[in-house]
Amino acid sequence: MEKIPLTARGFAKLDAELKKLKTRDRPAIIAAIAEAREHGDLSENAEYHSARERQSFIEGRIKELEGIIARGDVIDVSRLSGPVKFGATVVILDEDTDEEKTYQIVGEAEADIESGLLNMKSPLARALIGKEEGDSVEVRTPGGLRSYEIRAVSFA
Repeated sequence: MEKIPLTARGFAKLDAELKKLKTRDRPAIIAAIAEAREHGDLSENAEYHSARERQSFIEGRIKELEGIIARGDVIDVSRLSGPVKFGATVVILDEDTDEEKTYQIVGEAEADIESGLLNMKSPLARALIGKEEGDSVEVRTPGGLRSYEIRAVSFA
């Protein structure tokens, strides 16, 4: 089984989601299914079918999170240094628009671009990995070729 790299914060977030699903969401959906069953004919009971769909989603997400956590390899990024790698927080400057952005390179399981958590398998992260402060990288995006300058690299 392949290990899944996680930051300590990412591991804690996934673990909290798993606990919430098991302790709050799962019991609530079981109660909702029981209540929907009391309304009679299940073949025409939209509440029942909706609750069963939600239960299926919850159970699937629980299994997914359990698998990620079991294979998770928590990496203490504060002990890392050097060029860009997993866990690095990178400040980049878009050389075309002069827009500055900050991303942390993380594993697939905890990636969330809206929160500045960049999947290490994404084209931008792959271009940044191994580079240092002051380097420029070119990344092929759906919108064309983009150039970025690495302004800062930190591990916190």
